Amino acid sequence: MTDPGDPPRAATNRTASGRPGDSRSPYRSAAFLLPLALVVLTVAAQIGYPLATGSARDRVTVAVVVLSAAAALAHATTTRGLRYAVGFLVIVSGIGLAAEVIGTATGVPFGCYQYATDRLGPALLEVPLLVPLAWTGGMYPVWVVAGMVSRRTAARVVATATGAVGWDLFLDPQMVADGQWTWCDTSSGLPGLEWIPVTNYLGWFAVALLMGGLLASWERAAPDPARVRSPAIALTVPVALFLWTWLGSALAHAVFLDLPSSAGYGFAGMGLLGVPLLVVLARARR
Repeated sequence: MTDPGDPPRAATNRTASGRPGDSRSPYRSAAFLLPLALVVLTVAAQIGYPLATGSARDRVTVAVVVLSAAAALAHATTTRGLRYAVGFLVIVSGIGLAAEVIGTATGVPFGCYQYATDRLGPALLEVPLLVPLAWTGGMYPVWVVAGMVSRRTAARVVATATGAVGWDLFLDPQMVADGQWTWCDTSSGLPGLEWIPVTNYLGWFAVALLMGGLLASWERAAPDPARVRSPAIALTVPVALFLWTWLGSALAHAVFLDLPSSAGYGFAGMGLLGVPLLVVLARARR
């Protein structure tokens, strides 16, 4: 079975599932234009984040999360079908919500922290409902890229967890600096990020491992991919989201958000997936 996480191959006249497909360019299909448009809107919203302040920045944060999740789910629906997309949402957002609820109540697995629940919209058990949606929007490109650089399922799951921690090395410092959540322990973090405990990243790795394992099972159980003339084209959306998160966040943290430490840590962390991705893309061009 071919899925969006497979390495790009040369375009053929067969569909992503191996069946003969039509020769029309996917770029002319509304189904492919929608996730591409949502990626553009996501990038535009993220560019606006450093320019906004106060309640306007909170609205931008909500927009970024909603748009990135919508782009991920629209792409998953287009390439794998609605059932696959719903399953992805249930697994990632469901586990994300459970981990956050347990985490805020007990301090496990991330450490002791709490949300400023009046800023990100409705909350369930002190966790803003926007947060599990953010897990879906952020994990989808990481999961797909991990599939591009890892041939074996176990390696893909570990790569997904590694990429998730890399993403959080951008996310947590940015949101904590903005006051969206706070930690009880503010002195046992990485050098330059002492105010976020190392237990947070260990918790992220563990939760992402669980997500990856269940997603791997869902990949085998889900329907065949939707008809796509070129798997390389099908990878455009998640690859663009991943590269923007990796490189765009590094630039924003270093230049616009005055967070040089997280710029370096996040760039290095996501680079563990990003560099192999660039190698895969370069080989595909050749």
